[in-house]
Amino acid sequence: MAIFLTGGTGYIGAHVAANLLDQHDATLNLLVRGRDPRDAELRLWNALQLHLPFPKFYDYLQAKIRIFRGDLTSPQFGLEASDYDRLVHTTDSVIHCAASLNRKSEKNCLNVNLRGTLEVVQLARRSQYYHGLRRFSNVSTVAVAGKRSHEVVVEDRSIEWGRSDYDPYARTKKFCEHMVRELLPDVPLTIFRPSIVLGDSRYPQTTQFDMVRSFVFLAGLPVLPFRPHDKIDIVNVDFVADAISTLHMKANPEHDTYHLSSGNDAQSFQELTKALAAEQNRRGPVFVPILEKPFSSIVNTLANRKGPVGHAAALMKVFMPYLTWNTVFDNTRVTAEMGRKPTPFSQYSFPLLRFSREHNFAYPYQAWPESTRAGGSAA
Repeated sequence: MAIFLTGGTGYIGAHVAANLLDQHDATLNLLVRGRDPRDAELRLWNALQLHLPFPKFYDYLQAKIRIFRGDLTSPQFGLEASDYDRLVHTTDSVIHCAASLNRKSEKNCLNVNLRGTLEVVQLARRSQYYHGLRRFSNVSTVAVAGKRSHEVVVEDRSIEWGRSDYDPYARTKKFCEHMVRELLPDVPLTIFRPSIVLGDSRYPQTTQFDMVRSFVFLAGLPVLPFRPHDKIDIVNVDFVADAISTLHMKANPEHDTYHLSSGNDAQSFQELTKALAAEQNRRGPVFVPILEKPFSSIVNTLANRKGPVGHAAALMKVFMPYLTWNTVFDNTRVTAEMGRKPTPFSQYSFPLLRFSREHNFAYPYQAWPESTRAGGSAA
């Protein structure tokens, strides 16, 4: 029997997959898109090479990983009937990580987040019917809390249906939580809500650059349009992945919902910029909060341009609300159960910034070794 993990080739999902394989000796059923078995295995290698050397990855691929080549939004994932039946009958728990993070596209979020989650729920119901499901873990987001300002939000008071949402991503993920609870009433559920997931505290390398681009853009400005003492809830991905894996494998987690965040220990803009400036032997930026509206207008204008400046501005436009709400998400539950806290962003932000700049916001992927043939393990 195995854990069915969606989003295993994504940023958080790849960290979760590696953690489950290395720390929990888990067996995984992975849904991976691919033109053919070789392409699916190459996609998985690209996702996991940040975490595993090729010999270990290849050993896991032969003994601990079964790839199901399909698509989240297709009926029964687009699998052949025999493969779908095998997936149903070999899945003993589910971790649903896959999602569209396209905060500008209602269509993408509806298709991937809602239709995709419904397909995962239907698989879970079938597995529950045939042999029972040990646990269903849904990776959501703190953004389900909607528009906030100057608050500390606890898990049980995050979702208020009368509150406005920031974007299609938050809206669809909020409904996904509701759908999972309504359609799997007899399955043990765990909801994980990460805050802004940015970087790994153990090493500077990353394969996810959208938020990093925005961070680097801001780090280079001499003047910032923010209040210096506002907090920004950033959490390291290795803490997030470890919490998801550990609590999913735990027989009886103490709660059904967890904020995977920095909580009250979230650092302020001033703390972060001061640490970055010290690392680079330069002065920190000047904070001028009254420039927030003019800055937003400039970002909106530049976002329509083509090229690197337009791309950076478009990303900034998407993330601006998350940088100005001065809201943190209480993490007492997860830190008590895990027995540790996330690493402060200031402790690893500069290596992340340096790596991103030096590699022009692209991960230096290694090719599949020619001496080892790909394409033998995908369903």
